[in-house]
Amino acid sequence: MSKLWGGRFAQSTNQFVEQFSASIHYDARLYPWDIRASIVHCRMLARQEIISQAEAEAIVQGLQRVLAELDAGQLPFQVSLEDIHMHVESRLKALIGPVAGKLHTARSRNDQVSTDLRLYLREQVDALRQGLRAMQQALLDLARQHVETILPGMTHLQNAQPVSLAHHLLAYAEMLQRDHARLGEIRQRINQMPLGSAALAGTPFPIDREWVAEQLGFAGVCRNSMDAVSDRDFAIELAAACALMMVHFSRFAEELVLWSSPLLGFIELPDAFCTGSSIMPQKKNPDVPELVRGKSGRVFGHLMALLTLMKALPLTYNRDMQEDKEPLFDTLDTVQSCLRAMTELIPGITVHRETMLRAAGAGFTTATDLADYLVRKGIPFREAHEISGRTVRLCIAQNCTLDTLPLAAMQQIDARIAADVGALLTLSASVNARRSLGGTAFATVLAALDAFQDILNEEILATC
Repeated sequence: MSKLWGGRFAQSTNQFVEQFSASIHYDARLYPWDIRASIVHCRMLARQEIISQAEAEAIVQGLQRVLAELDAGQLPFQVSLEDIHMHVESRLKALIGPVAGKLHTARSRNDQVSTDLRLYLREQVDALRQGLRAMQQALLDLARQHVETILPGMTHLQNAQPVSLAHHLLAYAEMLQRDHARLGEIRQRINQMPLGSAALAGTPFPIDREWVAEQLGFAGVCRNSMDAVSDRDFAIELAAACALMMVHFSRFAEELVLWSSPLLGFIELPDAFCTGSSIMPQKKNPDVPELVRGKSGRVFGHLMALLTLMKALPLTYNRDMQEDKEPLFDTLDTVQSCLRAMTELIPGITVHRETMLRAAGAGFTTATDLADYLVRKGIPFREAHEISGRTVRLCIAQNCTLDTLPLAAMQQIDARIAADVGALLTLSASVNARRSLGGTAFATVLAALDAFQDILNEEILATC
């Protein structure tokens, strides 16, 4: 098959080279955006009297037919046509004849592919942000049921202080909020149009880039033609944001794995999101969280691949950059699937409140409350810390907890400890003492839940 670029060449492309260099097996997904941008580009050419209105109409109608054929799966892909751009143009030529060749006036595959990619990624970012909102809502719904459910807050995977489960879940909602904001910022940089930069130097034709950008919904145009065709910062930024999202998903996934283990027994995951063992009939394995945890490494690897791809590339476009799509597309597919899996899993979680409460009482988690009690009596915190630590050591020796240690025993350590200390050393008292903004007191958590829900509700109203 004759190449659309083949005039310079006396030999046919080596068959292996065709296979080696083709990108159609992955960039085929760009066809809706490729055709959309081509239609707008064609109409601009006519508006600027670069081609005639009749030619433009024939090209647009042909492109619409190509789009319908691709939507219906009626256009077979061929390695010899290399990429989606050549498939569209080749089919267009078959439908309307040589006039199809005028579509490529004042553009190059270099600015074309960057434009297609930005259009595609813009929609992907919007979908990710919507998915994050759905996961946040699932977390908020679960949290609202468990404002007064107490579990051990941990540092170093050791019991530290008792906290509200709702407070714990809201921590993940905050992580996702940063992800949502980060994606919004990246979208602004994605939303600049390269089209019209041509191969690298711009074009001598009197094109109207601003009109094309407006028609395609871009916020503006890339200002330097060389940067426009060689920039992949936007793709790397998106991959980095996705990697951070996977960090957050994997942290939550790890806690679900730990919490659902019989060793802790804090929760039970829904059967529909678990699998069994081929040999041990009693097993209920947390496969979905484990897979989310594992897929994070895949996304991290793609980010490194993109960074390495662009490292030390001279201006402007280089064929190396064709390798950006596979890691980027797989990143987006992976993150979207993990986001959906986690969002759909959350409502089915069964929380074992009493098990969490018992665990929160282990490990002297109210020791800081004893120190704070002493501080309120005017004792410097470092001295109060020492007294509380000695009290814990006594509890260990006597095999009891802080709230069951006799007052007389406490007073042997420090006479300033009085009878009123007992009411402060219960788990609920400890949780509710932390009323500062961002703290775990029940009332504070309820207010945080309401504030977060207002954010989500306002966004829903804004899109209506």
